[in-house]
Amino acid sequence: MERQTCTVTIIAVPPLTFHEARACVLSTVRGARQACAVEEVAMRDAAGRVLAEDVAADRDTPALARSVRDGYAVRAVDAPGELQVIGEARAGGRFGGFVGPGQAVEIMTGAPVPDGADAVAMVEYTRREGDRVRIDRPADPHQFINPRGCEAAAHEIVLRAGVRLDYSGVAALAAFGREQVKMFRKPRAAILATGDEIVEAGQTPEDFQIRNSNAWSLAAQVARAGGEPAVLPVARDNEGHTREMVESGLAADLLLLSGGVSAGKYDVVERVLAGLGAEFYFDRVLIQPGQPLVFGRARGKFFFGLPGNPASTMVTFELFARAALELLGGQEETALHLPYARLTREFRHRPGIERFLPARLSADGGEVTPVGWSGSGDIPAMTRANAYLVAAADRAEYPRGELIRVLLK
Repeated sequence: MERQTCTVTIIAVPPLTFHEARACVLSTVRGARQACAVEEVAMRDAAGRVLAEDVAADRDTPALARSVRDGYAVRAVDAPGELQVIGEARAGGRFGGFVGPGQAVEIMTGAPVPDGADAVAMVEYTRREGDRVRIDRPADPHQFINPRGCEAAAHEIVLRAGVRLDYSGVAALAAFGREQVKMFRKPRAAILATGDEIVEAGQTPEDFQIRNSNAWSLAAQVARAGGEPAVLPVARDNEGHTREMVESGLAADLLLLSGGVSAGKYDVVERVLAGLGAEFYFDRVLIQPGQPLVFGRARGKFFFGLPGNPASTMVTFELFARAALELLGGQEETALHLPYARLTREFRHRPGIERFLPARLSADGGEVTPVGWSGSGDIPAMTRANAYLVAAADRAEYPRGELIRVLLK
């Protein structure tokens, strides 16, 4: 039976399915988030930011009926036929006369339609000789004309608060004269890698050490999701230092921890968080990679304890933490797009958990090929992938040619 709510204790919590865990994150963050800070942002810096106000059209668009083809502005009842050309209408100007019976005005795409005309005949179906033009085809009233206000009426809302602006949204700001706009402040995400085996990227590691790749992959993912990443010093595997770093991270809007959330002797993250009065909503999700995943709240701030293996960190951020970050940044809706693609070869896995495995999607997005890997620590395999193949928990085999869901990387 599907859970309706998620628990707030770490004691004896059964693992959640992928869908239960994601629903828990969305409902919990939505229910607890406070009003996000707002700031004025220049239009040139608005792309990728979340609107904090509605944006309305400042006038009818188009402001006048305009042609959507090159040709001749005519009265529909006069076509087909031979007409007298009495002038020209082009974008950036206006024909000052009136189109009467038996008359036409040469018109360019985007130009205002002259008074008296109610149709545009495409230039491809006309023959011009001097000031006479022959219209070869009938014309329907209003053909190839965008009437005034058909795109947006004056004062109509064209962009809603809570929407993340893409390039078309920036175009709308410019079209309606909004050089400044209110946007939600980017949420700050503190990133804390944990473990005595970790050294910084610029250091030469001993053979028993690894460089801190997780913090920087997370920083890139946070920035791509519209947040401000803040990478903290690595927390060592003792409760004192980990507590100090966690307390520092809880000053941000969201804390992302990497590693230290398994059941090992030196995995101290959950003990530290519990000591800070944390509420734990779940600590295990039935997915691969990324089963030992912790989600909770401490001192009013949400946190994720992400598994330490690089692929696990990358995948669990995209599946869960990204949604939380987007909601904390003022975004009203957050969706996980899982389109279908056709397998280029047979695929099998052990059912019982949802798997998100590295894969290569074809250029047209129609086919997907699993990428060979050596497990969730295999960073080179992740670089060869541009998507994740999504294997359902209740299905073991997918034959070649079968449609399967993919998560774009």
